[in-house]
Amino acid sequence: MAHVSVRGLEVAFGNLKVLQNLNIDVEEGEFLVLLGPSGCGKSTLLNSIAGLLDIADGQIWIAGDNVTWKEPKDRHIGMVFQSYALYPRMTVEGNLSFGLKTARVPKPEIQKRIVAAADLLQIQPLMKRRPAELSGGQRQRVAIGRALVRDVDVFLFDEPLSNLDAKLRTELRVELKKLHIKLGSTMIYVTHDQIEALTLADRVAVMHGGLIQQLATPKEIYRRPVNLFVAGFVGSPAMNFLAGRISKANGGVGIKLDDGTDVALAGYEFAGQPQEGQPALLGVRPEQILMPAMAGASNLPITVTLVDSMGADALLWGTVGKDIVSVRIGSDDSYAMGDQVVAGFQPAFASLFDAESGARL
Repeated sequence: MAHVSVRGLEVAFGNLKVLQNLNIDVEEGEFLVLLGPSGCGKSTLLNSIAGLLDIADGQIWIAGDNVTWKEPKDRHIGMVFQSYALYPRMTVEGNLSFGLKTARVPKPEIQKRIVAAADLLQIQPLMKRRPAELSGGQRQRVAIGRALVRDVDVFLFDEPLSNLDAKLRTELRVELKKLHIKLGSTMIYVTHDQIEALTLADRVAVMHGGLIQQLATPKEIYRRPVNLFVAGFVGSPAMNFLAGRISKANGGVGIKLDDGTDVALAGYEFAGQPQEGQPALLGVRPEQILMPAMAGASNLPITVTLVDSMGADALLWGTVGKDIVSVRIGSDDSYAMGDQVVAGFQPAFASLFDAESGARL
């Protein structure tokens, strides 16, 4: 296990600055996921830690050692790529052992590590096959095994499951989580898939525009996003946003939506003191809205426009004024286009954002 510390990291390609003054610490044995859309800088950060990119400024420390200018082979890391990067003419056993042979590890030790990795990843029957004879999931297991046999301090994963179909992604996601529990190693994982991030991570770093927008546990990021970007990026279907202005009446704080609807926010924890008339966006996730409203809930009048059946449940689409909303409902619930329904939600589980800065209120 090793602690990874990135301090004041800056990376630029010509005049384009991809990462600016980025700081992050990964604890020993932690599974950290870097999550964000394409171009946000997450792979650039991972490749900088691996030593595959030249940095403009900053420092990278691994296990108390300043590795900023060390070669990748001297950083005690194991990396798993999206493209597998297996040697096509070598068997599985050859792929697992090649790096150890070039490092002149003794043969008995090589065999010991290969057997241990094969047992852990359940690829023992595949040892004599070549990559062309393997499925996508089997190839990725071999790629992971090649990193495991190196006996390194930190494992780096660059979107390792994105080339697999949905079923295999789910299966390997479970296996990766089990692997981390068994090894207890420090792992840094890059993905644009929020499901992978929320299920795998001890903590998630949500990135956008070369900056870390929020670094927290999956539960914290899902329940209390710090800004509009995080709120809109994390969650499927996405969080609903309703535009309005802060209103204060009868000693309480609420929001008057643009269609004139007054929504009470009793129980919501404000980060600061909201101002009367302040433009704001109310964020409520589809599963947080109940139809019809229950006693004690804040009400939302919804006009139904469409119901999508999803098997175990259904997704209802509607409007609140001019804003489109989605609501998770039971598969047996019956609503028709044009129905007027008073839905409800608990403000304590909602989010409120400043309309100008996007920051959480």
